[in-house]
Amino acid sequence: MTGNKSSVKKELIAKENFSEWYDNVLLEAKVVDDRYPVKGFSVYTGWGMSIAKRIIAMLEEKLEENGNEPMQFPVVIPEDSFQKEEDHIEGFSGEVFWITHAGNNELERRLLLRPTSETAIYPMFKLWMRSHQDLPLRMHQTCNVYRYETKATRPLYRGREFLWNEGHTAHVNYEDAEAEVKAAIVAYRSVYDRLGLSYIMMKRPEFDKFAGADYSVAFDTWNPDGKVNQIGTVHQLGYNFAKAFNLTFEDTNGEQATATNTCYGMGFGRTLAATISHHGDDHGLVLPPEVAPKQVVIVPILFKGKEKIAEEYARELYELIKAAGIRVKLDDDNRFNPGDKYYTWEMYGVPVRIEVGPREAQNKKATLVRRDTFEKVQVDEAGLVDKIKELFVSIFENLRDKDKAKLESLIADAYDLDQLKSYMDARMIVRVNWCGDPDCAFNLKEVVSGEIRGTRWDIEEKPTGN
Repeated sequence: MTGNKSSVKKELIAKENFSEWYDNVLLEAKVVDDRYPVKGFSVYTGWGMSIAKRIIAMLEEKLEENGNEPMQFPVVIPEDSFQKEEDHIEGFSGEVFWITHAGNNELERRLLLRPTSETAIYPMFKLWMRSHQDLPLRMHQTCNVYRYETKATRPLYRGREFLWNEGHTAHVNYEDAEAEVKAAIVAYRSVYDRLGLSYIMMKRPEFDKFAGADYSVAFDTWNPDGKVNQIGTVHQLGYNFAKAFNLTFEDTNGEQATATNTCYGMGFGRTLAATISHHGDDHGLVLPPEVAPKQVVIVPILFKGKEKIAEEYARELYELIKAAGIRVKLDDDNRFNPGDKYYTWEMYGVPVRIEVGPREAQNKKATLVRRDTFEKVQVDEAGLVDKIKELFVSIFENLRDKDKAKLESLIADAYDLDQLKSYMDARMIVRVNWCGDPDCAFNLKEVVSGEIRGTRWDIEEKPTGN
């Protein structure tokens, strides 16, 4: 191989040391930089934002297929609008960022940065609905929201500014709103399924539902540190917000009727965090091919005196793969050795690496390495594109199946307090018989340091055992 090169390799951090591993991967793989000088605010850097944009596109496409119109509402909400729904105020008042001044002048009425947008959107819904023919109203927006989290902040998991998509709808009756809840759940599942993520769908207990909702359904997923990551929620709001904002319309009988509402939100930060933490390994990210910014990287292996043949063949393969619509990178930066390039692109989680040396060039072959297992396979140039596409499917299925098995391995049944304590100490997700009393839930939290997440929404479960 050719001369002395620069090195980018650093000592790898084992994923079993999750906190250190996670922080390192975010920075090294250019996902997020948390060094912004305001606590709880992070910068999505190039690679991370590229992944996030693909996840965003998945959801927006699905929502718009369902009839949700894309919109963009202002970031500020007047205080009087925010105060109209009492339960909502109680749920969010301690987390609000207030705007009190414009320049040196104190504002006559305070504004707040949206913690969520019900109280921004429903005053406009009131203007847009006159007749039952105006309903349903369906919209969505991808935006940043702001909540002054008092708990420890963590990039992507828990920030004071976070990127999400929120959907809001208004309907002629409760039954139509129920159908909307189901449609939103299907849309969310489609995104999580395409990311290979395992999750549990939970109906939140009354004391933990969205402020102002009739009920809330949440997507909970496991985390390597033993905590639970809530990646999305869907809420049946019933008539609560409609009454507060006087959302009425003329029904088919010519009488005034009150609308019903739903809302739902997917946190792209938490969804990205789940994708990183579920699929990643000691070498860095392992990305599902559909959301990888680059799906294939080609690394020429250069030997002295034979550089040109490998470089030209690598370029030929690059053009072939690019023409097939695959996102491909030719790493022809000769400042670095192949081993350093392997390290870098493994950290970035590129699904397939192609190694091209003089031997491959002479024989019109390519050596493919899959990121999830590091298995190698050599193929002829004529079958290269088909093989790459085949590997994409295999990699995704492997990530999905491993993740499903992992979640299943973390769920245990406890029938007494000793069992529950033992499983909680092992950082498991524990299924227990619960009477539904909030006091019992709070007592359990004190005793075992765990929270009642709710009851399963996607499957019916009945109490068993003692």
